Amino acid sequence: MTDPNGWAAPGGGDAPRWGERVDTGIGVPLGQHAPAAPPQGAEAPGTPGQHPGGWTPPPRPALVPLRPLTFGEILAGSFQVFRRNPRTTFGTALLAQVVIAIVTAGAVGAATFAAIRRIDSALPSDLETVTAGAVAVVLLSALVPAALSLVVGSILQGLFVLETSRQIRGERLRLGGLLALARGRLGALVGWSALVALATVIALAVVAAIVTLGVVIGTGPSIAIGIGAGLLAGLGATALGVWLTVKLCLVPSVLMLERTTLTTAVTRSWALVRGGFWRTLGIVALVFAMIQVAAQVVATPFSLLFGVLGGTLAPTGDALDPTALVVTGVGYLLTILVTSVVTAIGSVVQAASVGLVYVDRRMRLEGLDLELARSADLRAAGATGPDPYRTPGDDASDRPAETPAR
Repeated sequence: MTDPNGWAAPGGGDAPRWGERVDTGIGVPLGQHAPAAPPQGAEAPGTPGQHPGGWTPPPRPALVPLRPLTFGEILAGSFQVFRRNPRTTFGTALLAQVVIAIVTAGAVGAATFAAIRRIDSALPSDLETVTAGAVAVVLLSALVPAALSLVVGSILQGLFVLETSRQIRGERLRLGGLLALARGRLGALVGWSALVALATVIALAVVAAIVTLGVVIGTGPSIAIGIGAGLLAGLGATALGVWLTVKLCLVPSVLMLERTTLTTAVTRSWALVRGGFWRTLGIVALVFAMIQVAAQVVATPFSLLFGVLGGTLAPTGDALDPTALVVTGVGYLLTILVTSVVTAIGSVVQAASVGLVYVDRRMRLEGLDLELARSADLRAAGATGPDPYRTPGDDASDRPAETPAR
């Protein structure tokens, strides 16, 4: 069709009139396509009266923008992971905290009860030996919940990293879907956590040995030197531990998302953090401090309240008063419950923040935002493509099937 001046619109369409808006797709973010205009007379999608011309702007990413993230966006996104899928994230973390609390109470309580019975039935001549053995049994029983906490904490961290990566792609998975994605990776993750725990124990043992040697085998000046050397060794070990923690904090994310070996994950984390050490340290330290402060703020009032009530109900100071025992027991259980709730939320936020730091570092260094945008385009078109989190050249044979989004 031609206009009065003889100009023909391409493809036989009508020529645009003076002042009419024409959408060319310019300005559409990289990795996204301008949606086609609806047929003439059809109402444009979205809110009526907005965005004239028959198009709507592309939707915002589900969790964070597909570009290098700011400090505030990482923190906000960490809490959004919890808020967008609380049943999977918070529910799983709270269940884990309850199981750990029950196992701890059962193991340590049973060992303590058995130890007290042995001490009560011991002969006076054997009392010292029996007491030492009973204390050792109680201390060893504490290793059971410690090991359980290590394993469960590692698994939760891996699952929540996977959930964060999926929410960035606009998906929310149930626990079964996360476990399917984590298949074959949880053993490596638990092994890494065990190595970190072992290194921590060795460092503490070395510092304690330095102080003990200075105190036991020395005289006055050497004792002071031993204590001073122990303090300096403790400070040095703390600084080294913080540095290594930050440099290697992305190992769980690499293990779960890139599905590499443990050695490769350590190398990848070291390389990704290079150039962003202080920023990573700030995020990790701030989230950790927020969780610890929140747990103390919530738990302290309960402890104080029930402590005062127990003292009021048992003014004679009788610790075996039935009413005081009931109040103290209820207060203890409520404190554990509230602390478990805060700890469950904190575990989700902490794992999500590290996952977002990993994504941010790869966006800045490797252009992961472009891969995520291309993946979103393929999914919108109903096609499948490679996992955007896998690095080029990786063997994808161990990758589980894509889990449908909920």
